[in-house]
Amino acid sequence: MKKKRRVAVFDIDGTIFRSSLLIEITDALVARGIFPKKVRGQYEKARQRWLDRKSSYENYIRAVINAFDSNIAGIHYKTFKKIAREVTARRKDRVYRYTRDLVAGLNKKKYYLLAISHSPKGVADEFAKRLGFDKVYGRMLETDKDGVFTGKSMHAELIFDKAKVLRRAIEKENLTLRGSVGVGDTESDIPLLRMVKHPIAFNPNKKLYNHAKRHGWKIVVERKDVIYELYERS
Repeated sequence: MKKKRRVAVFDIDGTIFRSSLLIEITDALVARGIFPKKVRGQYEKARQRWLDRKSSYENYIRAVINAFDSNIAGIHYKTFKKIAREVTARRKDRVYRYTRDLVAGLNKKKYYLLAISHSPKGVADEFAKRLGFDKVYGRMLETDKDGVFTGKSMHAELIFDKAKVLRRAIEKENLTLRGSVGVGDTESDIPLLRMVKHPIAFNPNKKLYNHAKRHGWKIVVERKDVIYELYERS
């Protein structure tokens, strides 16, 4: 029987990438004239309110998602993929040092590297493959027979349940949770982090921080050129 590989699973946006792939691809689609210029207005107010700390990052991201989803229909997949390659080539080094080095170290140890992102799979694939990930799960966007986006998402119930994605990957790819590592940054990652042997809350929001602290998970914060590693209990 083939030996099972240890798995390391990462969120991408805000965990490895120091921004959001969805924000970057949406901005690029507007800049290239593929989305109308007015699309930026659908989320710019939310962005400013977040920057001014008058609203949450979650509200900003929700506004970007709504803008993207309401304008992607009618765009050809090849056009989207071309822009995704440009975005990831330009932003490939905009990563956190801690998670970048962790990914590289686990790769050397022959871990199976799994990325799960709520950003569109087309752009998540382009970003993660540069770091050596074995598999990427992202939001699947439906296309018609001509390769044109319909505006609908596929299998949304799966991608928004990261623990379910991990269970599926373990079964399909002959993986083991023994020695497994998981990294996330928001409370949506909690079910996933509960599954792994070594959960890491990286730059966590308040809800994830509180949960990680209660359960003794490793908490890591990277700020400017300093990395703080917190161990709440052994």
